[in-house]
Amino acid sequence: MKIEVWSDYVCPFCYIGKKQLEDAIRSLKLEDNVDVVFKSYMLDATTPTDSEVAVVDSLSRKYQVTPEKAQGMIDGIVARAKEVGLAYDFSDLKEENTLKAHRLVKFAETKGKASELNELLLNRHFVGGQRIGQDEVLLTLAKEVGLDEVEVKALLASNDFADAVQADIAESREMGVQGVPFFVINRKYGISGAQPQEVFEQALQQVAEEEGSKLQMQGGTGAGVCTDDGCDL
Repeated sequence: MKIEVWSDYVCPFCYIGKKQLEDAIRSLKLEDNVDVVFKSYMLDATTPTDSEVAVVDSLSRKYQVTPEKAQGMIDGIVARAKEVGLAYDFSDLKEENTLKAHRLVKFAETKGKASELNELLLNRHFVGGQRIGQDEVLLTLAKEVGLDEVEVKALLASNDFADAVQADIAESREMGVQGVPFFVINRKYGISGAQPQEVFEQALQQVAEEEGSKLQMQGGTGAGVCTDDGCDL
C-alpha cells in the first residue's frame, strides 16, 4: 500500500497529521505493508532565507491580530499537538524558507534516508525550535541521519533537486490540493488535514478491500490544515 504525503516543514498540522497516520498504521499492524512517500509543498516560497521574524509576529501580521491573539492561536496548536504526544515549543520559533529542506529530503531519498530526515526536520523545528532553513542546521541534521557531509554541502550550495520539489508542488495543484497535510492512499483515498486516527484507520482498511481509481475524500472538513493563505487556527 502506497501513501503519498504532501506537507511543509513549517506547517504545525503536518507533524500532527503524520503522527496520527503513523499511529493508525501501528494500530492496524501494517508497518510492513505500507510505503510512505513524502512530497514537497511550500506554504510560502517568498519567506526570506535570512528572516528573523518570530512565528508569533508572523501570525499577528498574517491574520491582522494582536500579538496576544496570535499567541492564543499558538497555544491552541500546542494543546492540539500535546493530545498526540508532541511537545511543541514556539518560544524561539522563527519563520523559515523551506526550499533547501525540501531539496535535502529529495537528496536523502536517493540514499534511503528520506523518512528519517523528514521526521527529524519536523521534530527539530516544532519541538526543538531549530532554524531548519539555515545551512548549518540542515548539515547537522543530514549528518545525524548518516548523509555524507561533503555531498550535503555541495547540495546546499547548488540548486539540485529544486525541479523535483517544484514537480511535487505542481502535481498537488493538478490534484486539487489546496492545503497540507494532504494524504493520498493508493491514489484512491484523499485525506485532507490532521484528521483523527480513526479516519486514517478507516481509509487504510477500505483501500485494501475496495477497487477503483477515483479519489475519494475521507474525514470531515474541520481538521487542522494549512493553506497558502494561512493555517486553519
